[in-house]
Amino acid sequence: AAECGGSLSPSAGEEEPPLGLDSVVEEAAAAAPSAGFRLTAVRREPAVRLQHGVSGLEPLAWSEDHRVSVCTARSIAVLEQLSDVHSGGQEMVIHRTAVPAPAAACLLKVGPKKEVAECKEKFANSMDPTVSQTFMLDRVFNPEGKSLPPMRGFKYSSWSPLGCDANGRCLLAALTMDNRLTIHANLNRLQWVQLVDLTEIYGERLYEASYKLSKADTPRGELGDFPEFQRRHSMQTPVRMEWSGICTTQQVKHNNECRDVGSVLLAVLFENGNIAVWQFQLPFLGKESITSCNTIESGISSPSVLSWWEYEHNNRKMSGLIVGSAFGPVKILPVNLKAVKGYFTLRQPVVLWQEMDQLPVHSIKCIPLYHPYQKCSCSLVVAARGAYVFWCLLLISKAGLNVHNSHVTGLHSLPIVSMTADKQNGTVYTCSSDGKVRQLIPIFTDVALKFEHQLIKLSEVFGSVRTHGIAVSPCGAYLAVITTEGMTNGLHPVSKNYQVQFVTLKTFEEAAAQLLESSVQNLFRQVDLTDLVRWKILKDKHIPQFLQEALDKKIESCGSTYFWRLKLFLLRILYQSMQKAPSEVMWRPSHEDTKILISDSPGMGSTEDDQEEGTSKQASRQSLGDTGKGMDIDDTADDSLPQSSDIGGREPMEEKLLEIQAQIEAVEMHLTREHMKRVLGEVYLHTWITENTSIPTRGVCDFLMSDAGYDDRTARVLIGHILKKMNKQTFPEHCSLCKEILPFTDRKQAVCSNGHIWLRCFLTYQSCQSLVYRRCLLHDSIARHPTPEDPEWIKRLLQGPCTFCDSPVF
Repeated sequence: AAECGGSLSPSAGEEEPPLGLDSVVEEAAAAAPSAGFRLTAVRREPAVRLQHGVSGLEPLAWSEDHRVSVCTARSIAVLEQLSDVHSGGQEMVIHRTAVPAPAAACLLKVGPKKEVAECKEKFANSMDPTVSQTFMLDRVFNPEGKSLPPMRGFKYSSWSPLGCDANGRCLLAALTMDNRLTIHANLNRLQWVQLVDLTEIYGERLYEASYKLSKADTPRGELGDFPEFQRRHSMQTPVRMEWSGICTTQQVKHNNECRDVGSVLLAVLFENGNIAVWQFQLPFLGKESITSCNTIESGISSPSVLSWWEYEHNNRKMSGLIVGSAFGPVKILPVNLKAVKGYFTLRQPVVLWQEMDQLPVHSIKCIPLYHPYQKCSCSLVVAARGAYVFWCLLLISKAGLNVHNSHVTGLHSLPIVSMTADKQNGTVYTCSSDGKVRQLIPIFTDVALKFEHQLIKLSEVFGSVRTHGIAVSPCGAYLAVITTEGMTNGLHPVSKNYQVQFVTLKTFEEAAAQLLESSVQNLFRQVDLTDLVRWKILKDKHIPQFLQEALDKKIESCGSTYFWRLKLFLLRILYQSMQKAPSEVMWRPSHEDTKILISDSPGMGSTEDDQEEGTSKQASRQSLGDTGKGMDIDDTADDSLPQSSDIGGREPMEEKLLEIQAQIEAVEMHLTREHMKRVLGEVYLHTWITENTSIPTRGVCDFLMSDAGYDDRTARVLIGHILKKMNKQTFPEHCSLCKEILPFTDRKQAVCSNGHIWLRCFLTYQSCQSLVYRRCLLHDSIARHPTPEDPEWIKRLLQGPCTFCDSPVF
């Protein structure tokens, strides 16, 4: 591996290594990766075809809740990855939605409508060609197009951290080609809702402030002056926007008590170099959730890209904004966060790269890492500059902020079109348009850094392709790539078909080990890893022995329910792998009833008895197709379905399925009991003796005590305290249809004496007797909606994820 550049401090006065041809050749010669970092990329089906061509720089983004957004000329296509335990197919399960582009063009507010119309007429008909041509050809002034084609599609999209919308998932900030910046949420899984238009709100704020950033600013001129007309547009034309991590603010209540409230920041970089930092209270519901908006002057001309710098040192959190320019410079700006607990910032801007070398910066990633030699946290900043990767290591020591920087050269022969990073281990991926992806692995040295890097040729995976963007999944298991057809026989394709394709970056063994050693302990947040494990089990039709043994050890040594949920996931996938795939497509009508037996006379048709017999034969054939579950998917129905006399061949498979089903039931019961203990603990802490909490407390207690084989000392002590607190009061649930008592005999449903059946909320175990209720993402269980009269602790319980699969509830 090559050590890519030395560790340089800007203050040391040392020169940067040259970025010329000699350097490129040296780097390319030394770029052979060591065997320990060898990566085997495997194609993962399906490839998702896009309805429109991609648009904007960096058109691909992958959210923390496993949704891929693709900016296209008509909408943002959103592909949500699911690790579906109810599907036996080996392909990735992808749920597809879209955020449509607004129908009306966005006109920035630069003054009163009448005055703006007059100024536009004046500039369009100006005798000075530098004014008239600049005005007519500028798409910020003329987004509708008129003689030019209209500006449709999206320029950029950015995902917020997990936990920002009403369902605790990610928000999507979208920037259209005509400079409209909006925030969207996917609240019901099928439809995206626009929560707020930030361009409109920011324009109104500037209009009310007479387009002055502070009261000390002097008036710049009238709208009729072309430079002022340009200035007012450039100060509200967004270039990029990026979300910060979730931080905590303090809110003062009416009784002067302070409570902690979650908030998130959205930094918006404008064409003139200003940055607006919006602060939103969580969960973000719309305009009423906006807490503040502050504008920072960056002093960078032609800004091109933005990224948050978030650094933790001795429990002190530092923050700042990294800004890159189209001319080359990169610097960090301080951000003062009002009312945010535990946050500090820089005293003055820090220049990471100051040369105006005309290499545009179009992508910046900031990765928090741990320095093994300095024994402290550090930040690795990587930026794509032309065909090179600029890197900078930021480290806080007793002497202050240390800055080491250099370039990695010899990676690509064409400019880098997209860059993405796996923030868990610091691996960076870059790609050029010729279908070549580079994996860069940072390795710490005594002084600073070096990079191992290796080439991934997508042509070996997908054939000849051109690439337009890449994004790595949250846990680093997959790489999503936007591709179109490459050259065939030296000729370009006649038409382009844009596709999102997936490549594996980890092996099954690596994914399984990461799941077992996970610090997150949430299956939903590791969907890309669980999908790799799911794929392996469905292919091999068994759980590997090493994984079973390691998981059993974890369950014995650790009391966490996470490992039980992982065991449940593996058993469910194993059960699906042994199911027999239907030999016929279920929706296709059967034509067997139209066949005429040779023994029948042509004029007469079959009798009713024959028809009934044929129907029963067909039904028995279908039931056999359902129960013959151990065969290969490719086998035909005639070869694989056992006859009624061949009982011995079918029994072992049925026994195996029944055994797995029994294990699934046992694990589900364990998880239910553990959650019941948690619910009862909340009941004991938050209720008075005579208060009816709407939770069937006595029913849950009786259900836990009913199994003689369940001997949990914690549960028995807790139940004893609760029953003593309740005395002889029962607070039974009643059926809303017939007013009969609903007994608690089943954890999933309640059945009254008249046969009315109600499903139970898996978070509170109350029967859901309303027509509207919520369901978890993988359809494992249902939950009721919180009501206004519910106390805070019940509302908090109802915000929890599914107790079986960790997925959020809608």
